[in-house]
Formats: sequence, structure tokens, C-alpha cells
Amino acid sequence: MTDRRFRARALALAAVATLGVVAPAAASPAQARPLALVQCQGTESDAYEPGVVFQPRNFEITTTGRFTSCLGGGDVTSGSYDERFTILAGCNDLLDGFQSARTLTWNTGEASVIEGTGSSTAVAGQVVTTFTGTVTSGPFTGRSAVQVIALPQPNLLMCLTTGFTGATGVTTLTIT
Repeated sequence: MTDRRFRARALALAAVATLGVVAPAAASPAQARPLALVQCQGTESDAYEPGVVFQPRNFEITTTGRFTSCLGGGDVTSGSYDERFTILAGCNDLLDGFQSARTLTWNTGEASVIEGTGSSTAVAGQVVTTFTGTVTSGPFTGRSAVQVIALPQPNLLMCLTTGFTGATGVTTLTIT
């Protein structure tokens, strides 16, 4: 009888081992998207049409952002965003706060939307913008996000004449 139990137990273990190798459990969303800190590095380029001058006026901003390196996001290793919008501002009031929804397209073909608020400060010849929000859809939904963008400060001479027409700088995105 003991030999029979031993064989039954051995067969059961063999079946479990075989099923575990042949039919592994499906990955849960948490396994597919690690909960680790996600850190992306890249650049942002902004074009202003017409150029920004001291006197506030409406102008269109075309923004192109590229995250060339993302760490901690599993299959997400890079991403991008493109936006076009119009604002009323001049060289002296580019630092006003704002609300926005930014759509990021990842290298996987998926898209995440970050809804939040932003503010800018002038520091050492740069305009540093911090955008803080929550991922409301797509990969990383429900997690907090902070994007920091550093662009050159508008040139005084350009603000007095033809207008400041664009800038390119570095950006980082952190998702926690």
C-alpha cells in the first residue's frame, strides 16, 4: 500500500511539473508593467508662430518631445509626444501656470495620457517647466508622473524685434 501511495504521489507531482512547464500561468498586468520607478530622458523642441514678443499676443506653439531612453518600464523603452495649441502670452509672462493632458506614445505602440498642472520658473538663463499629474489611461494608469523640461530663456533682443521663435532643451519624465 505504501508503494502505491508513493507512485500516486510521484505521478501527481510529475503532472503538476509537466503542466507548469507546458501551460505556465498567464502574466498579470502587474507582471507586464513593473511597479518600479520609470525614468525617461530625452529632448523637447518648441516652435512659436508668430514669434513671442514683449507685447502679449496669441501665438501657436508646436511641441515635439522624444524620450530616447526609458528605464524601469518593462517593454517601454522610449516614447514621444506631439502637441499643437494656441496661447496668449508675451516674453514677460511665459511663466504662468497651466493645466494640460499630455498623450505619450510608447515604443510598444500603446499610449498613456497624463493629466496635470504645470508651472515654469526662470533659472540661470533657462525656463524650467515642471508638469505634475497622474496617468489616467494606458500603461502606468493610476501612477504619478512628473516631467521637467529645461529650455533656453527667450533672448531679450529677439523679444524686442522679430520675436523668439523656438527653443530645444532636455526633458525628464519620472513615473512612480
